[in-house]
Amino acid sequence: MSNERIDFECYYFPYARQLLANLAHQTLVLVMDGSSVGRGCRTLMLSVVYKNRALPIAWLVTQGNRGHFPQEDHITLIEQAFDLLPEQARVVFLGDGEFDGTTLQAKLNDYGWQYVCRTALDTIITSDSCSFTFQELGVCPGERITLTSATVTRSQYGPVTAIAWWDDQYSDPIYLISNLSVLEDPCEWYSLRFVIETLFSDQKSRGFHLHKSHLADPQRLAQLMIAAALAYIWMVYLGALAIQQGWNQIIHRTDRCDLSLFQLGLRLLEHFLNQEMEIPVTFIVLE
Repeated sequence: MSNERIDFECYYFPYARQLLANLAHQTLVLVMDGSSVGRGCRTLMLSVVYKNRALPIAWLVTQGNRGHFPQEDHITLIEQAFDLLPEQARVVFLGDGEFDGTTLQAKLNDYGWQYVCRTALDTIITSDSCSFTFQELGVCPGERITLTSATVTRSQYGPVTAIAWWDDQYSDPIYLISNLSVLEDPCEWYSLRFVIETLFSDQKSRGFHLHKSHLADPQRLAQLMIAAALAYIWMVYLGALAIQQGWNQIIHRTDRCDLSLFQLGLRLLEHFLNQEMEIPVTFIVLE
């Protein structure tokens, strides 16, 4: 972690590039979010969705426990991911309310990516020459209001699709902006965003306990996360292997599976170690 020769470009990006190439036969769903890590630091993570799990692609670590990352950091990770993607890959980017900046939206459009991002209730929308906020739309429980060819903020960035959505499962409405058409159902895509929360919990309380690291140097934490990210992809691979080859019925239960791919992978690794069996190691997940 203190070795200056350890860097992303050499030790992680080759795996991330191959991982994306292996999944690019379908739409690549990239999710960005932030979380605390180590002592007094936070990480901004970009990941790709795979079987209800989010696999790390790129990240950065800075000092501070709270607050949003600047839009420049968002764009830095987007640029790194763009360099890793295979040509002609279709990408849908998802983010919460921190990632609704118009500069970021413009960058995503330049790359030809589609996106769905949450935004604030006081975001200004302009539609049919009238300006108002999402809050003024007055969406009711169980209702969805969609405005096409709208613009957002005082700078009137657009055109975008603006959606006020109050699903029955939510206690409050959520507000989305997207460059997807209504027919492509931005709300359904956005529902995939929450898988990144499972990544953070697997990296912390339910897995590697990175939140308990006493490291306070962002650079060292970023390098620690190289090892954690590779280990995470490996465990998810083992979990998928357990299901594909029927190991889950030996290490878990025969009638159903209640464990995530990550937890299955941990159990399968323990089983291989206990039985002194050959351990398969790869950082490319099964299709």
